[in-house]
Amino acid sequence: MNRHELLRGLHRVYRPRNYLEIGVNDGRSLALSRVASVAIDPAFKVVTSISCDVHLVQSTSDDFFARKDPLVHLRRGRNPFRALARRDPLGVLGGDPTLELSFIDGMHLFEYALRDFMNVERHSRWSSVIVLDDMLPRDVDEAARDRHTKYWTGDVYKLVTVLRKYRPDLVVLEIDTAPTGVAVVFGADPQNTVLQEAYDDILKEYVTPDPQPVPDEVLVRKHAARPEALLAADFWPALIRARNLRRPRAGFERLRGQIAALGG
Repeated sequence: MNRHELLRGLHRVYRPRNYLEIGVNDGRSLALSRVASVAIDPAFKVVTSISCDVHLVQSTSDDFFARKDPLVHLRRGRNPFRALARRDPLGVLGGDPTLELSFIDGMHLFEYALRDFMNVERHSRWSSVIVLDDMLPRDVDEAARDRHTKYWTGDVYKLVTVLRKYRPDLVVLEIDTAPTGVAVVFGADPQNTVLQEAYDDILKEYVTPDPQPVPDEVLVRKHAARPEALLAADFWPALIRARNLRRPRAGFERLRGQIAALGG
């Protein structure tokens, strides 16, 4: 199963009500969405028919998230009720939108991927699903910061290690998709500032010159789960109910074990 087939499956089993994508390229992954979407890429070249209500943003992700109200397109109260929604503290008419399914496939350098995750998490909840592409390079050449191969992951694979080290409150699953794997993150906490506070120290430790020190367990996908197993997991109905009912974070602790059990 490739990344697009996995994304199609996530749209089917999780049924998100909105979708965000960083790194649009030719639009093949965006074409899978049927819900209100935001798609960001400074140089997109969409050649695929898009079948969703989408805000297509020609911008870097850093610049996009620096905007005052970046996710206004996802606001339920927009047009013609946007002004009312902004004065609606209970969110009855809209409220601040919360990302439900996000796909991060932007610049293939660790520091960019880390910032993308931090920005997406600020607009997510514990019941959101965040997918990170290119997390399982097949060799050291693919993982180089300086691209010299046809297929290129860059050094974004390090993000899995960093999240597990600095954010043990999350569940990070490596998924064995073709060709270069993904990671799926559960348990987002928009109030957590650990990564922001440690950002400079993290970069000093993890941004290193080529060749990159890719662990053997990453190259052989030792801990990667089968994508079919993720899509067939039993926790999806409970996660959807928790999302729709906006249940408090205590609900994540009840599902954590089920989700983490998929990891190798």
